Amino acid sequence: MIFHSQTPSVHEETPVDFPDDALGQVREILKARRNFDIGSYKEKYLKRRIAIRVRATHSETADVYCDLLARNERELDILLDGLTINVSQFFRNGTTFEKLRGDILPALFARLRREGRNRTTFWSAGCAGGEEPYSLAIILKDSFPEELKEFKISLVATDIDERILDAARTGIYGPERLAEVAGGVRERYFSPAGDRSRLDPAVKEMVEFRRNDLFDFRSFIESDLILCRNVLIYFERGEQVRILHEFASSLHTGGVLVLGKAETVVGEVRQRFTTLCPMERIYQKSRLTAY
Repeated sequence: MIFHSQTPSVHEETPVDFPDDALGQVREILKARRNFDIGSYKEKYLKRRIAIRVRATHSETADVYCDLLARNERELDILLDGLTINVSQFFRNGTTFEKLRGDILPALFARLRREGRNRTTFWSAGCAGGEEPYSLAIILKDSFPEELKEFKISLVATDIDERILDAARTGIYGPERLAEVAGGVRERYFSPAGDRSRLDPAVKEMVEFRRNDLFDFRSFIESDLILCRNVLIYFERGEQVRILHEFASSLHTGGVLVLGKAETVVGEVRQRFTTLCPMERIYQKSRLTAY
């Protein structure tokens, strides 16, 4: 998103000095050259991430780095990758996926039956390399085979970075991305691809990848389940509230929103959600009766 799925490290909390005028130059360059606007991101976060590239490129000053950024396409891509932090793992924060498997998805399918619906959409917003939506697809194949026959389930995964979406579509991952995958699941759904692993084509086919900007509310997807984990923490509070309002508007009544462990529903938007699981940051769009 700048959509990603990784929480900041302790190291990233170290304050850095990157002048405001230089930050403005970086914003203009990214907007003009990559159509990417950093204006809604937390200033401290942006300065920390940019300062990493200043040091890595041995730029003596912020102005020297801005000059490099303006003329070097590769550095533009490297900085964009650094800002979006497109890193994740399959079944990352496994207790969240177990809660989905054990409680949330069974209740969701039961609600669809009560409402007489045979179609639904699950949306992974800020999907990075695709590990999150593919993990959800594996859960559906493993634990809900009858529901896959009963319902037309559209599993949509979005990110702002088209390059990372192209990588996600290949379904090939290094061992570090599969560290949380149980042995049986790995045997059933992955095959060797040199020193990496290739995802089963049947799982790949379940996920549709699209480019999406979370600040373009026209592109939001009508859904019964939205996963947006460890994305909002990088935005200013006002932007968080606006995005959460749009998530609420995109969810069917009774639909479910899953945030990251360091995130919560903030501000007046809390009135639009009921907390289903505070530990896992799972919320339901409010209605008169709960699941």
